[in-house]
Amino acid sequence: MTDAPASQPLMLFNSLTRQLEEFQPVHPGEARVYSCGPTVYNYPHIGNMRAYVFADTLGRTLSFKGYKLTHVINITDVGHLTDDADAGEDKMEKMATEKAQSIWDIARHYTEAYWADVKALNIRQPAHWSIATDYVPQMIEFAKAIADKHCYELEGGLYFDTSTVADYGALARAKTDAGEGRIEEVEGKRHAADFAIWRKTPAGETRQMEWDSPWGRGAPGWHLECSVMSEALLGFPFDIHTGGIDHREIHHPNEIAQNQAHSCSDASGARIWMHNNFLIERSGKMSKSAGEFLRLQLLIDKGYHPLAYRLMCLQAHYRSELEFSWEGLGAAFTRLKRLNLAVKNAQMRMHVQAPDEGPIPDEQVVIGPEVHQFLMRFDGAISSDLNTATALVALEELLSAKKLDPRQVVRAAHKIDEVLGLELFWGSAQRVLRIRPKTATITEAEIEAALTLRKEARAAKDFATSDKLRDQLTAAGVEVMDGDPLGWDWRLDVN
Repeated sequence: MTDAPASQPLMLFNSLTRQLEEFQPVHPGEARVYSCGPTVYNYPHIGNMRAYVFADTLGRTLSFKGYKLTHVINITDVGHLTDDADAGEDKMEKMATEKAQSIWDIARHYTEAYWADVKALNIRQPAHWSIATDYVPQMIEFAKAIADKHCYELEGGLYFDTSTVADYGALARAKTDAGEGRIEEVEGKRHAADFAIWRKTPAGETRQMEWDSPWGRGAPGWHLECSVMSEALLGFPFDIHTGGIDHREIHHPNEIAQNQAHSCSDASGARIWMHNNFLIERSGKMSKSAGEFLRLQLLIDKGYHPLAYRLMCLQAHYRSELEFSWEGLGAAFTRLKRLNLAVKNAQMRMHVQAPDEGPIPDEQVVIGPEVHQFLMRFDGAISSDLNTATALVALEELLSAKKLDPRQVVRAAHKIDEVLGLELFWGSAQRVLRIRPKTATITEAEIEAALTLRKEARAAKDFATSDKLRDQLTAAGVEVMDGDPLGWDWRLDVN
């Protein structure tokens, strides 16, 4: 058996049908994916970022399977209300008012903050970042196309009549499970679940973001945006729509209703709908409502590399709740360092076994049957609805198999890491992973100087001085690792 492309069928859980389905692309050889992106009124918390680690893993898996991937992630800079349902203030307008800043400046600042977190988590760039306000003319045209048959006007704007489409809300769990949807009462609505397509600016008010439309000057509804942008960039039908589990109750059912209306069919717009579960703390679901929340930057400030959080996400199935704790993050960080060390050791064995051959291009290494079985185990796990927890075990067992050809091991591990996105092939990965905590009172230069003095003291058998220097480093938050090539590391707090 040779280094052949992955061949096991990719099975994905479709939230709409509530079952595993084999991925069958709409367009042969292609995979078109749309992911609901952030509303850029505040910094993303680490629970928000779990959705993009999941979507990135899905995209990497599709690439691994040989599909030409077109991935779209939207940026919502208008239309998303404060209760995620159908009442309240626009989140962007509210934050701009609170900060007394331009709404455009607010959007730019928090978009750039989100993109920084995307980069830090090694999430690949999508084919398109679709910015909602760039598509307002298309949104108006979309709304005009469905208005006569599916909408009605109220004082507040244009509303969608959910009774005009088949099986509204089939995606949501409100009928079969404990639903989370909340629909606020709006006077004049025909049905409680009806939702705004276009929101008219109230008389006497002026919004920073508003446009002229047949239904008055105002702004589009949040749900309309994703329908328009996904169709514009991917076409209907496309393959997969992803989002957090909270979108399953209101936002995505409303998208589906709009898509059905616009296509004059029962088609949902996407063939498969996929949702990741929440990241939770012991106090409950992670939320921004309390004003303080866990950002990726806080993890970095404490000395944890952001890829430790990516690994923490991969250790759980995307459809399972994941509990965050500092102890759990620390364990994931340790596991990440061990994976990096295992890759480095495999590379060292490769050079020891063939010191005169020089570097062999990765693509020229043919993977034989013994190593290929590990690739097949990995492929089997990742093909089973992205079972990354089991896929990680296959990688670790591959790297620990010392009797295998190290060149083949390195080649196979590289293919696996292209899916997991853990960047295990940095030049000096362990040192790159070592991040100085913001509260550290000692610099790396001071640490190295103390270690040099300690080494001299040990050589002179001055163990009292050696122990004193070690104790001083420990008190400064540094863990001295005698015999380890890394030499030292930060001793991180777990609170």
